[in-house]
Amino acid sequence: MYNNELLQPAQFVNEQIAAIKEQVGNDIVILGLSGGVDSTVTAILIHRAIGDRLRCIFVDHGLLRKNEFEEVLARYRGMGLNVTGVRAADRFFAACKGITDPELKRKAIGKTFIDVFNEEARKVEGARWLAQGTIWPDIAESHSDKGVVKSHHNVGGLPEEMHLGLVEPLKYLYKYEVREVGAELGIPDEILKRHPFPGPGLGVRCLGELTPEKIAVLQDADKIWIDILREEGWYDKVWQAGAILVPVKTTGITDGRRTYAGVIALRAVNSVDAMTAEPVRLPWELLDRVQREIIATVDGVNRVVFDISTKPQATIEWE
Repeated sequence: MYNNELLQPAQFVNEQIAAIKEQVGNDIVILGLSGGVDSTVTAILIHRAIGDRLRCIFVDHGLLRKNEFEEVLARYRGMGLNVTGVRAADRFFAACKGITDPELKRKAIGKTFIDVFNEEARKVEGARWLAQGTIWPDIAESHSDKGVVKSHHNVGGLPEEMHLGLVEPLKYLYKYEVREVGAELGIPDEILKRHPFPGPGLGVRCLGELTPEKIAVLQDADKIWIDILREEGWYDKVWQAGAILVPVKTTGITDGRRTYAGVIALRAVNSVDAMTAEPVRLPWELLDRVQREIIATVDGVNRVVFDISTKPQATIEWE
């Protein structure tokens, strides 16, 4: 396993390019892009090794941040990657209908992703390898000796379903090491400094059953949260931030009238390796601005709270 003292990004890149070339030969490799740091670094690293024989698939499961599918797809194409965009939100919401248990929800999202990805992958003639942006914390949380903390969509199951060999060049790295490798590859900061985002997307930040309407509310609140962090100069000081839609309603007052509406929780943590995390002590004025804008502009929300839990005992994500 690599660590911050031993990892030499330039050497790692050269070694992995050579290893990928040796592993896949002249074959075609398929990669599912997510828009995040891990899959992007994986894609650029493999693209350096085999060029256009890397075929990328970017699935819109309806659980991305607001406008993310269009923005990320354009960014990838601008980086020279061969990317196919697939809209499949309806299938994911149908698969999750009636499910409230977080682990079952993760598995439903994961299985649907496999099905959609499999269908697209079959269209790629001659593909013999599947690349994944798996990193060490994904493996550790999915295969702990104390039981599974939570399932990760890119750990287990996918290669077996698709009968493809597996390419995972980052699987022994932590997130901060992945960013070092990405910088060596020349990936821009707008991607490298992007906060970690879960594979199931907002599906694990929308507690309870998933519906398009609830996700739309969460997307609006999350955009306000992230935009204000950027505007106030805090985004790059925070390791990961996100909004969570809590499945309860509370009493409020709007224009002198009683309301009974939803709750948004704000999460902002700092971490090095995602194995532990501490809440960020944000200025009260910033939090106040966020809550006022969310309550004033997001329909169906009348209360905003801030999560100050550490990992452990809490996890970074709520589900």
